[in-house]
Amino acid sequence: MKSSLFVIVFLAGLQGAFGTNPDPLQLLEQHISKLYREIGFTEINAPAYEVFRRGLVGFYNLKEKNKLGNKHILTLIDFELSSTVKRMWIINLEEKRLLMHTLVAHGKNTGEEFANSFSNTPHSNQSSLGFYITGKTYYGKHGLSLRLHGMEQGFNDKAEDRAIVLHGADYVSSDFIKKNGRLGRSQGCPAVPMDSYQTIIQLIADKTCMFIYHPQPNYNKESKLQDFSLAAKHILKLPQVATVADVIPAEL
Repeated sequence: MKSSLFVIVFLAGLQGAFGTNPDPLQLLEQHISKLYREIGFTEINAPAYEVFRRGLVGFYNLKEKNKLGNKHILTLIDFELSSTVKRMWIINLEEKRLLMHTLVAHGKNTGEEFANSFSNTPHSNQSSLGFYITGKTYYGKHGLSLRLHGMEQGFNDKAEDRAIVLHGADYVSSDFIKKNGRLGRSQGCPAVPMDSYQTIIQLIADKTCMFIYHPQPNYNKESKLQDFSLAAKHILKLPQVATVADVIPAEL
């Protein structure tokens, strides 16, 4: 009881000493940095911090809009990286755990080894950037596949018209890379390895968030799901944000 009273008095004193409540955007940045550390990425399997940061902001935007389910799964795809390296991450944000880190293909008209051209146009055979919400599974020409719903007008909202889905492909493998110097390419779908595609689909199906990233200036400038203020509004509702560690300045 005495220790609880001390914390309450101490925090009240901090508020008087440092002004009103902390800036929400500052709290958001602290929260993102803290979560990135707590997931425990290694040098080998860590996504670029900026990809994680932008992906998490979009995830919270979609959460605030009540668009996502209850899995707390964020899938990141970094198409700035070579197709010869693992550039897809599946993260359980609630458990603060990396579930999978794997290869993923881009569209055949998006580039060779590196992705550099993106489109929302039907029959373009190019990948589309931005945030997606995963849908239901189905069996098609690629076997078990996962529907993807593009959430960004002008960037990926024609995904369903283009039949952009997640599926397995035999051209997504280390053997293909050894023979060809790059992964094979799809018709715009994020294709994944055949030895793990069923597990991937099971993990991320049913209203989870997928973010396909590339540092394209027009996307980063125009995306409506990179609203940091909305993300900050959402994280203020999370109990773990309101901790003593988040409030007390590091020098104290």
